[in-house]
Formats: sequence, structure tokens, C-alpha cells
Amino acid sequence: MSEVRSVVLVDAVRTPFGKAGSMYAGTRADDLMVRAMRGLLERNPKVDPASIDDVAIAAATQTGDQGMNIGRSATLLAGLPKTVPGYSIDRWCAGALTATTTVAGAIAMGAIDIAIAGGVEHMGNHPMGELMDPNPRYLAEKLVEQDALAMGATAERLHDRFPHLTKERADAYALASQMKTAKAYADGKIQRDLIPTASRSPELGWGIATVDEAPRPTTTMEGLAGLKTPFRPAGRVTAGNSSGLNDGATAALLASEDKAKELGLTIKARMVTFAFAGVEPEVMGYGPVPSTIKALGKAGLKIEDIGAFEVNEAFAVQVLAFLDHFGIADDDPRVNPYGGAIAVGHPLASSGVRLMLNLARTFEEKTDVRYGITTMCIGLGMGGTIIWENPHFVGGKK
Repeated sequence: MSEVRSVVLVDAVRTPFGKAGSMYAGTRADDLMVRAMRGLLERNPKVDPASIDDVAIAAATQTGDQGMNIGRSATLLAGLPKTVPGYSIDRWCAGALTATTTVAGAIAMGAIDIAIAGGVEHMGNHPMGELMDPNPRYLAEKLVEQDALAMGATAERLHDRFPHLTKERADAYALASQMKTAKAYADGKIQRDLIPTASRSPELGWGIATVDEAPRPTTTMEGLAGLKTPFRPAGRVTAGNSSGLNDGATAALLASEDKAKELGLTIKARMVTFAFAGVEPEVMGYGPVPSTIKALGKAGLKIEDIGAFEVNEAFAVQVLAFLDHFGIADDDPRVNPYGGAIAVGHPLASSGVRLMLNLARTFEEKTDVRYGITTMCIGLGMGGTIIWENPHFVGGKK
């Protein structure tokens, strides 16, 4: 039996995220994934593609150009040697997060040394729920309420459960996400990890995407207040305080710490532990609370030990519920300093790696921060959390 080995994040990249049905309307999902993988390898020339032991790629809708075992398919299309295997992952929104934890487990036990994990979602060509056939027992036996299968409706139920998390607070959080993203772009912080990607659509023609399409830097509180509430009459969840429908892909390179040092690779984050947890599907967005509690317990840490947070912004109220539980202010600067999915988008299964690459950049800037987390809610009532350690930590704050 081998000892558990330290797992590190070597690097992570993503394509710019497009609005569903817009700039990537004529671009295949597997080509988005291939571009992310190639961009990742181009940034890491010390890695021999033949040395990659496995590739895990996630998609929430595994049909068409997101099907046919997207992990193996994208590996072949990206030009990796045919000796490199690959497989597909589906944990809905947490697909790339799960791809990461799955290959990390294999690395930790010594089965593999280096792997690629990532995710892709083309929500324009593959709408959420496409070809899905929920078992009638869900409703007939009242296993879930009908709106448990509609993510926006679950966000409305979070507002119901926590009435102090008002629409005004959600709108204010959404505005802050837009402003933080605009500033991060102005400071050149987001562009560093975007891989220029060919785009094609009937309206826009051919082009090269170099920035995210979705951010709305001119957003105002007045504008947010006037948006429709599509999930409930006089509701609180709007297009402005939710993530959009998006297309995009992400890829991350993970390795054992020993292998990374042997090859002279960068070490951007060290995995401490991870956890997934379930909640009632009707309040899906609450999932990051129990998964984070669980992960902190496994790591022997407290929430006060965490100095940086990347929380996926599926809905503003979902992030607020997480912050509220742990006594963290809505505008705490440790949380999503580059903005989040409300601004840049949430191509479902790809988003977990976007959180990781943002956290890695925070680690570079904040050498007094030792621990950070990436966490997200997951459809049908789950949450996933990974705790990371900053390899640049030099002492100071937690």
C-alpha cells in the first residue's frame, strides 16, 4: 500500500464564455473543449502529452457533440497520443469540480501521476434538460416538489426560507459582481487565463473570442430593480441576479506534488481535502453550506481559517445564504474578488475549474492567505467544496 500523496494544481485555463446561442452558435462543444485543452498544454511545454495518465471531462448534457465520451473524444481531437485514456463525468453544475476531485483521488493513491480535468457546456446548442426524462415517481410519490426540477424556482424557495435575504440584497450582490468583474478586466486580471478561441455564428460570422461576452458593466440598481421575475409572479429572482445561459470550456492540469517538482512545473494550489453533500432538491442552492462544513471537518479547519473564497454565483441568493450561514458580510473582499458567474456566466459543467483558476490567482497576490475554498451548488440538491492551500503562503493571516 502506498502512502497518500500531495495533489497540486499546476495550471488552469478557460475559453472566453459566450452567451448561449450567440458568438459560439456555430462552434461545436467538443471544439471548445479541445481549444481549452490545447491552450493548457501550450502554456505548459514541460509536460509531455504522452505522460498524461488520464483525462476527465465533464458535461451536464451528454448528447450530440457533448456526448460520445467527451473525455476520450476531446483527448483524441486535441492531438494527445492515442495511449492517453479519457472518460466523462456528470455531476451537473459541479462536473469540472468532480472531474478534479476524481483525478485527484487517483493521484493521491498513486494510481496516476498527472492528469487533465475540465468541463464543457454549450447551452445554446444543448439547453439545460435536453432529452432528460425524469421518472414520474419523482412527482407521483412526492419525492420532490415540482419546482425542484427548475433551478430558478429553487432560488425563489431560498428567498422564502430566508426572508431576510431580500431581493434588494440579491440585486446589490449582483451589481457588485458586475463591478468587480469590470475592474478585474480593466486591471487585466481575467484575460491572463483566457485562451483565444475561434467563434462562429450566423449573425456575427467568424471571429476570435478573447473576452467573455456576458458581463454588463453598465448595470445599475435601478435597472436590476425593474427586471421581470420569470420564475414566480412578483418574485425575487431575475436575469440580473442570476447567472446566464452560456457556452464555454475549462481545463486544469493536476499532478502529484513530487511529479510537479520533478518536472519543474508551477504549483498554483495544493489540495487539502474535498466534500460533497446533499440537501433538499427544493433548496438546491443551500448545498455549499453542508459540503463546506463537511470539508472543514475533514481538514480540521474552521471557517475563520479560510482567507479566500470562490463561490459559484448560480444565483445571488444562493451565495448570500452561504455567506449568511457562516457570518460573512455580503461585501466581504475575500469573496469572489474578480466577480463571478452572475457577470461572466455559468456554462454548467465547466464552472468548477473557473473557480480554481481565480483562486490560484488570488493565492499569488495574497501570500498572507494560507487556505481558500472553491464551492458550488448542484442541481437536485447538492453542494461541492474543495479546500486548497496556498503554496505561496509566507505567514500572516490565515
